[in-house]
Amino acid sequence: MIVLGIETSCDDTAAAICSNGKILSNLVSSQKIHQSYGGVVPELASREHDRLLNFLVCNAIVEAGVSLQNIDGIAVTQGPGLAGTLLTGVCFSKGLAQGLDIPVIGINHLEAHIFAKFIDKSYVEFPFICLLVSGGHTQIWIIKEFDNFKLLGESRDDAAGEAFDKGARILGLGYPGGPHIEKMAENGDPHAIKFPKSFMNNKSIEFSFSGLKTSLLYFMNNSKSSDEKVPIEDVAASYQEAIIDVLIHKLKQSLDQTNVRTCVIAGGVAANNRLREKAQKILHGISIHFPYINYCTDNAAMVAFLGEQKLNQGKSSSLQFGINPNLQLK
Repeated sequence: MIVLGIETSCDDTAAAICSNGKILSNLVSSQKIHQSYGGVVPELASREHDRLLNFLVCNAIVEAGVSLQNIDGIAVTQGPGLAGTLLTGVCFSKGLAQGLDIPVIGINHLEAHIFAKFIDKSYVEFPFICLLVSGGHTQIWIIKEFDNFKLLGESRDDAAGEAFDKGARILGLGYPGGPHIEKMAENGDPHAIKFPKSFMNNKSIEFSFSGLKTSLLYFMNNSKSSDEKVPIEDVAASYQEAIIDVLIHKLKQSLDQTNVRTCVIAGGVAANNRLREKAQKILHGISIHFPYINYCTDNAAMVAFLGEQKLNQGKSSSLQFGINPNLQLK
């Protein structure tokens, strides 16, 4: 089976081709238009998707070495995400599916992230704990098998990726914030500043990053009137360390509570090298898995891959299915 995957949940326009579990092409266009705003402007994102999507799909098909007539099905992100951007991808996919008379299936963006590790064919033992950490979500799941999972906990407020983005904006760095803070932190002292770490002494599996963001804001405002200046590299490193310490602590806590010895760390923040290093250092005796870097951030390969699994099971969506910006994973 050959499946076209389409991803437009936020500000990355993506198209990919998957055949028999193998990714034949995976194209992503990250929209630069939002950088001057310090965050995603939904209306601009929707217009960029509309402008880029047809071009990317055509190029994904050519790069995969197949033709449009070879496509057996289409998988598209249905949610969660921004309403306007999701609508662009879903409408395009439904129109193309109807024109080719092939099935289309709506895919949960979170589920696609969770199973992105399976694209590289490496063995992941069930059950496993998944730390799903991105710009919009910070959650911990227990995955018993495909289509059988349970949410153990999530953030009460900001997601970790959002904390990186907002922190970068406070520090005067670029968007998206994660890579900029990580790069700045490479030459900094992660223990220079003691930023707050929420719920570290709480047995419940939950996160909160809004207080950390506020603490950074106060620190930077106070530093303007202080004679003793802290290098921005140290600020970035300490801020990043606070986020990562909480993520790893809660992941370890969930592993201990469930007695599961395998974990997957997925989502855009999983591309952070410091997070990967600390996970390997702290999670002793745990089989730790990360998707390839290009499958951590938003991409259509994970959508096409999961879509093919579901289409092979005889699942599909009607042409009347709609978007769901707040789609839950159940």
